[in-house]
Amino acid sequence: MRILIVEDEFKIADVIASRLRKENYIVDVFGNGEEGLDNALTNIYDLIILDVTLSDGNGFDFYKENLNLKNIPVIFLTAKDSEDDIVKGFELGCDDYITKPFMTRELLARVARLLSNKKNVINVKDITFDSDKMEVKKNGDIINLTSLELKILYLFMTNIGKVITRESLINYIYNLTGNDVNDNTITVYLKRIREKIGDNIIETK
Repeated sequence: MRILIVEDEFKIADVIASRLRKENYIVDVFGNGEEGLDNALTNIYDLIILDVTLSDGNGFDFYKENLNLKNIPVIFLTAKDSEDDIVKGFELGCDDYITKPFMTRELLARVARLLSNKKNVINVKDITFDSDKMEVKKNGDIINLTSLELKILYLFMTNIGKVITRESLINYIYNLTGNDVNDNTITVYLKRIREKIGDNIIETK
């Protein structure tokens, strides 16, 4: 399991990361929102621990603008302990909210609970997506997709029942590759994915 920590208080981040690594988690730590965002959008994480008050922005905005489509469990870890802030965090869609100061053992327990509920294998019709292996199968046979095609399909598979706009897809691909993309690019990628998986599990609205 891989965890991303975005926390600008080095001592706190270091303590959390050390304890998580002792539990055999793979942990990446970044001290500001920009670096955390780059990694959240280009790598596959099983859980994110996100500070709300960051040196270069607000963790609430960071989550709302960039993470709401990724369907990754998120724990807000913050000194903002007012009822309004806690309610706002949950209304945005976070999975847990822990205020500072906190007990490390409690944080580890909450991380374990969220990860135990996480489904790493997603099934839609005869398509199976294993997010641990980043592997797609149709009726048990592996489908060969490029790295970017896998990540685009992963976005859809983890947002079943939700509408993903073309603008969101354009931003998602740009953040993954750094390359400018347009509406036609989206059409081409989706056509290739549909041809390879041979199933109409991605619908156009």
